[in-house]
Amino acid sequence: MNTFSIAIHGGAGTLIKGRMTPEKEQAYKSALQAALEEGYQLLENGGSAVDAVDAAVRILEDSPLFNAGKGSVFTATGSHEMDASIMDGKTLNAGAVSLVTGIKNPITLAKDVMEKSEHVFLAGAGAMDFARAHKHTIEEDAYFHDDLRHRQWQEIKNTDGFQLDHSVKKDSKFGTVGAVACDQSGNIAAATSTGGMTNKKFGRIGDSPMIGAGNYANNKTCAISCTGSGEFFIRGVVAYDVACLMEHKEMSLEAAASEVIHKRILEINGDGGLIAVNTKGEITMPFNTEGMYRASKSSTGEQMIAIYND
Repeated sequence: MNTFSIAIHGGAGTLIKGRMTPEKEQAYKSALQAALEEGYQLLENGGSAVDAVDAAVRILEDSPLFNAGKGSVFTATGSHEMDASIMDGKTLNAGAVSLVTGIKNPITLAKDVMEKSEHVFLAGAGAMDFARAHKHTIEEDAYFHDDLRHRQWQEIKNTDGFQLDHSVKKDSKFGTVGAVACDQSGNIAAATSTGGMTNKKFGRIGDSPMIGAGNYANNKTCAISCTGSGEFFIRGVVAYDVACLMEHKEMSLEAAASEVIHKRILEINGDGGLIAVNTKGEITMPFNTEGMYRASKSSTGEQMIAIYND
């Protein structure tokens, strides 16, 4: 049987230790633990990597702690616009949605785009029509209201400013979420979900729903989920860049991911991190910021949950 494993992230950024109370830290770690176990149990019971990353990300979307699903930030108009993507490394099938509102679990909507349509990427009103056609749960605005997120928005409301979710100005509440997994058959998958940036305008879309930028999976190389400064991850085509280094330069998973996060993305002034897994079940989780909410578990017995770089 192949080594099976899963890794998850809840965002990377300037996670200042002085602003993190023991209670907050425990809350984040508990949420990460719940998502990790949900995905791992599926893998342990013979489930697919695709189902495992979907399940893990759903748990994170349902938590108000992370900038995805229930915890999504406020746009300039006071709404919530969510993006998500998922990819199957065995088939290279992928699904993505962007600018969706009210969707309880955008990652599962992206999964349905992959499995129940002939398309890869749906956005806005069309994506909402697809969601309604496939009976997705659509919540009222109140479901997404969070006092801390609202205060963040009020600070820059009616200005031309916007705030990346991992900005130093914010109060230790991060995250784009994601998961990567390798199942017992040696197939891999990746999933990423986000609520974007506070006070965003003009239908801004980051890297999270873009296949190859914020999310990618290919059994030939690896599965990747990214978190960080989206504009730079798009320009650097970060997720695919890691896979390319593995395929064309024959670099290891760890070496390729490290090259992209600690060198190539920094050269264009981007910051953030990623989680990655290959078909051997090996995991790496590099980041160039002060911290990244992350966790992993493998059938070899290895398990970790961490926030800071220590």
